[in-house]
Amino acid sequence: MTTHQPLLAIDRTNTVLYCDQWTETVAFYESVLGLPVAFHNDWFVEFELTSSSFLSIADASRATMAAVHGQGVTLTWHVPDLDHAHTQLQASGVEVTEIRTRWDANVLYCHDPEGHRIELWSERS
Repeated sequence: MTTHQPLLAIDRTNTVLYCDQWTETVAFYESVLGLPVAFHNDWFVEFELTSSSFLSIADASRATMAAVHGQGVTLTWHVPDLDHAHTQLQASGVEVTEIRTRWDANVLYCHDPEGHRIELWSERS
């Protein structure tokens, strides 16, 4: 395997989801998942996932991009305790799959109000 210098030196990431159900989707990430808000205005909210990774929810009616209603989007996040995440999501009323084993990892799936698929995973025990 050869190593090479990347074209870009990326030190921060931000995924932006354009949503028609903006209010409900922001509430899901803030109130249900408990993600901390790093920035907000009246049509755009940025959540901090880690110190260098962010997720933003934009009101599609006020943006230059259209909503895709979750089509072709999966947010994949590693969590340290998948069993705990599963229990907490269910207790919050989120429809969540059972934990499955895939790709030599344990995974579960749920969707935000806009229809974006969220995959949570952890290493197999």
